[in-house]
Amino acid sequence: MQPEVLVVGGGPAGLAAAIAATLKNFRVTVVDSRNPPINKPCGEGLLPEAVAALRRLGVDLDSGPGFPFEGFRFSDETSSVSAKIPKGQALGLRRTALHQLLINRASKLGISLMWGARISRLGFDGACVNGQYVPCKWLIGADGRNSSVRKFAGLGPCRSDGPRFGFRRHYPVAPWNNFVEVYWGRKTQMVVTPTAGNEICVSLFVDDPRVRIDRAILQFPEVLRRLGGASPISTEAGAVTSFSRARGVARRNVALVGDSSCTVDSISGQGLSLAFQQAGHLAEALAAGNLAPYEVAHRRISSAAFRITRLLLLMNSSVALRRKVLRLFTVRPALFAKMISVHTGDTSPDALNASAIVNLGWQVLWA
Repeated sequence: MQPEVLVVGGGPAGLAAAIAATLKNFRVTVVDSRNPPINKPCGEGLLPEAVAALRRLGVDLDSGPGFPFEGFRFSDETSSVSAKIPKGQALGLRRTALHQLLINRASKLGISLMWGARISRLGFDGACVNGQYVPCKWLIGADGRNSSVRKFAGLGPCRSDGPRFGFRRHYPVAPWNNFVEVYWGRKTQMVVTPTAGNEICVSLFVDDPRVRIDRAILQFPEVLRRLGGASPISTEAGAVTSFSRARGVARRNVALVGDSSCTVDSISGQGLSLAFQQAGHLAEALAAGNLAPYEVAHRRISSAAFRITRLLLLMNSSVALRRKVLRLFTVRPALFAKMISVHTGDTSPDALNASAIVNLGWQVLWA
């Protein structure tokens, strides 16, 4: 039976979009040139909005692996401040485990999954997959930052602020607290995320692609001490991370979701959260037969993530500024707590007011 929705890209964003569309009673096919599990180096933390979106999609997060975390801690050479997430559940989870959970849900719903598929031609009425044309009513691009669907639809290339680089390894070390810890160095961040009761993920984000974890960790003696000489249990994997957005996210019957539509630097931890929220709004638009509401929703849910990402990249740009900001947060931990509240998706009136307070704080810093 021919699909009504053809999703190009079977990563988390594509599978989430497929599941959301299926729940709106569409017949859906997902095609990807890769074979699962699809892995991508990232910090492996799911913010509350991501967890909530996955639960709405019916993804079983309770019986699988993972480690709930309560908040964030920012540290540098002289300052340290932490704050709990005020609302919702956050979860540290290996990317491969997340991908398998999404595959399980998609398979249970009867979504057609075509792995190792070669797409040779795209059209507004379908795509040529493995030499056979597959017609569809809706074409969804979830094929990443170098999206072929975006280029075909005339929605790219993305406008980008320039790349940074991320690397990731896992260690057989029990988490020493229930926080995601962000250690700040010179144009470098090391992030420790608990991913299981006996495992942590160590991620490195840098401007210089030549830097690797073994070299950078010397800047962060606390992380080195906590690892206690443990050997990594996964190979070091790397990827480009950037801050970019497409010129548009929909044209005619084509829509973009996930990194195809926009990317936020991995230091924000917002990528998957945005993708899963986009999937839900896209399914609503498909059901209404009109992609215009999706474009509006995409801009709205992306705006807060973009603001936070710009702040974090600003901290990365200057050692003096970063030290000044962290000292301010240490002296005024309530300000940091309110920033984390906005960052993790709290849209209560207090949190919205907090956004104004954070902006005011940055104006003071620049005065």
